[in-house]
Amino acid sequence: MIIVVANSKGGVGKSTLAVHLAAWLFEQGHTVTLADCDTQHSSSDWAAEAVPGVKTVRLADPEEILDRLPTLSEHAEYVVADGPGSNTETSRALLLRADLAIVPCKASMLEVRALSQATKVLRQSQDIRGGHPEAVIVLSMVGKNYRLTQDMKDAAEALELPLAKTALTLKQIYADAPGQGAVVWKLGSRGREAADEVQALFRELLPDAVASKKRSKIKKLESA
Repeated sequence: MIIVVANSKGGVGKSTLAVHLAAWLFEQGHTVTLADCDTQHSSSDWAAEAVPGVKTVRLADPEEILDRLPTLSEHAEYVVADGPGSNTETSRALLLRADLAIVPCKASMLEVRALSQATKVLRQSQDIRGGHPEAVIVLSMVGKNYRLTQDMKDAAEALELPLAKTALTLKQIYADAPGQGAVVWKLGSRGREAADEVQALFRELLPDAVASKKRSKIKKLESA
């Protein structure tokens, strides 16, 4: 399965989602490759330190993305691709290969409305591919006491995109994690709340990826 974390707008938490998702899938017992398609290469540097069991690759341009993503998916159960904060052609290439697009968005009416422009490339890809990839909006960096207004629900509905029930709140620990070379659930008690919400999000989005007790037991035996 190829999962793309995409939004043409920067600063919405794409790399945070991509690295944590790759780490979570790996800990569920899956083989995972993180494809870093952003020129800053922040997610691959972070993942290499935080979860060395996840293979990381850097894909430099749309042609390489189109050519290599299918091959990468043949050698891993999950490929998580971190998209750029700009560059429409790179985003289009990713979405033309994706099975699922996760679209992080800040929780404000301005940001939700801005998705109308940001999702144009997604719509083009879905038109070309007969409805694929599936896509879901994830609210990120929301205030602790945020409330999802009806206007925001209506804006998401107008885009014909589902909205994840679980949102990621604005926490300093998410900003600290890359510098610590870790994911939030490896940062002790101060990362507990963030760990709970990010793992709840992944269980919501990918229920079939959650490790069974049998799989977990096998993994423990293999690592013993």
